[in-house]
Amino acid sequence: MPTQKDGYEELAKGLWKEHPVFVQLLGLCPALAVTNSAINGLAMGAATTFVLVGSSLLISSLRNLIPKQVRITTFIVVIGSFVTITDFTLQAFTPTIHKELGAFIALIVVNCLILGRQEAFASRHAPRAAVDDALGMAGGFSFALLLLGGVREVLGSGSLFGIPLFGPNFEPWVIMILPPGGFLTLGLLLALFAHAKERRERASQGIEAGERRAA
Repeated sequence: MPTQKDGYEELAKGLWKEHPVFVQLLGLCPALAVTNSAINGLAMGAATTFVLVGSSLLISSLRNLIPKQVRITTFIVVIGSFVTITDFTLQAFTPTIHKELGAFIALIVVNCLILGRQEAFASRHAPRAAVDDALGMAGGFSFALLLLGGVREVLGSGSLFGIPLFGPNFEPWVIMILPPGGFLTLGLLLALFAHAKERRERASQGIEAGERRAA
């Protein structure tokens, strides 16, 4: 039976060790395409979270009933069903955001992060572990989109969530809300994340070496 520690580890891995964007480089298409503002990044992150958690829970619950020969097809049907619910919900309640995200809502169904978690984890583990894994991965993905959107909106529009941050003399970097700005911001964040991860690993190795010498 999974313990609380196991659940915490499943949650934490998606936020750092196996971060879907900054480590595994998954889901880069929406990460680059819709993050010209913080609200768009947050909305896409929330939509992806709903689809990933819902599909992981359902597929994990039915894992012993799904024939191996049609598992990928089944995964896609389940994911597509949750994407359709998400699409209609956004269209009904937040039509402006739905218009901003456009076709990328429907393209969640082919997001390699979601399909990959079904094949690698949800179809092999119990529902509780599958949900923990999905929440961790979705949290890491949403954080990446929010960070990308926030940086690009602040520099490209001088605002955050539509709220102006600077005075009238601020000259926006228009390139930041254009496609090149997405690539530039993602590249810088990847470099920072890799640097932080390397420093953490070196510090961990130093601590272990010190403990061995003390022993």
